[in-house]
Amino acid sequence: MSSQEVEVLVVGAGQAGVAISEHLGDRGVPHLVLERHRIAERWRSERWDSLVANGPAWHDRFPGLEFTDVAPDGFAAKEQVADYFVAYAEKIGAPIRTGVEVTSVRRNKGRFLVETSEGTVDARFVVAATGPFQRPVIPPIVPDGAAPVQIHSNSYRNPAQLPGGPVLVVGAGSSGVQIADELRRSGRTVYLSVGPHDRPPRSYRGRDFCWWLGVLQKWDAETPPQGAEHVTIAVSGARGGHTVDFRELAAGGINLVGVTTSYENGKIRFADDLGENIAKGDASYLALLDEADAYVVRHDLDLPEEPGARVLGPAPAPATHELDLAGVSAIVWATGYAADYGWLQVDAFDENGRPKHRRGVSSEPGVYFLGLPWLSRRGSSFIWGVWHDARHIADHIVTQRGYLAYAASAR
Repeated sequence: MSSQEVEVLVVGAGQAGVAISEHLGDRGVPHLVLERHRIAERWRSERWDSLVANGPAWHDRFPGLEFTDVAPDGFAAKEQVADYFVAYAEKIGAPIRTGVEVTSVRRNKGRFLVETSEGTVDARFVVAATGPFQRPVIPPIVPDGAAPVQIHSNSYRNPAQLPGGPVLVVGAGSSGVQIADELRRSGRTVYLSVGPHDRPPRSYRGRDFCWWLGVLQKWDAETPPQGAEHVTIAVSGARGGHTVDFRELAAGGINLVGVTTSYENGKIRFADDLGENIAKGDASYLALLDEADAYVVRHDLDLPEEPGARVLGPAPAPATHELDLAGVSAIVWATGYAADYGWLQVDAFDENGRPKHRRGVSSEPGVYFLGLPWLSRRGSSFIWGVWHDARHIADHIVTQRGYLAYAASAR
């Protein structure tokens, strides 16, 4: 591929790239998808070994293909998810080239000049389908060497990877909770730093929380609640799926602490906010139960009552407010990711480097973003949600092609 011209270039062949390829193909739009590794590579090589999807297989999929190796109410393992996208790409005949890295995209005479590891591409439209998990973020709190090992959750694979001894896991969203629980089950002493979070029930009255968020139209929320733009969700599909309960984690031997705040003289310190963070998570949990009960009554549904779901014991006290890192063998930072669009050299970002867009349609004509959280609604970064966002972007591209075709014919 020394030089090539294409109508639409899609960068990335994860769930977003495969989704937009299907919609462009259905509309007869010529396009090319470039992926620097394998299809859905992050599922394979940037997640821990025991990871499973957080949503059941009936829900976390594209409309055109079911999982053949996972029960509808089961939770697909990470390799099964990656294999699913490979199978989907084959099913739709997606024009994907793997092993090709895009190094830069810039304007060139009304089109885009795309530099890649295998030559150049001249494209009329560019879709950035690289998703939200691009650059792991580790807060600059603990200096190198203060603990024997510091890794981000994207580099964690299994307990045997870490040196023996106690482990501190920072971050209590889905990733942090599951990693902490796995480490504790392996026999480790574990400290889990718990920050603000939403804590939905895995299931309630016989329905998974994904179903409840659907019928209550919460997946369709267009903006997050004020102050909750980056609040994590603590929910797990591990071991068949279960509601995350920090009381149970503490009773099972995990040492809970508040938000990690600072490091000094060999000690890491935690805020005195564990009780507050758990209480706010409980409030989000109970609020969803209230809405679910009201929905059952309003629609006269025959779903079994579940009074035990509302029984919450006292919040556990923090295990400590500071920890001497001389006694800690490793820190696992489950602290999220940041976007990295250094390769996309166009006027499509604000002063903080965040994409400027409306439902994925960039402020730079001809450039699109796909797979980002809250791209159009709450469900945008989920497997099924990105498929619907991709349809909107494909329709927009088709419309723009029509305008450009008219301008050409009018000359």
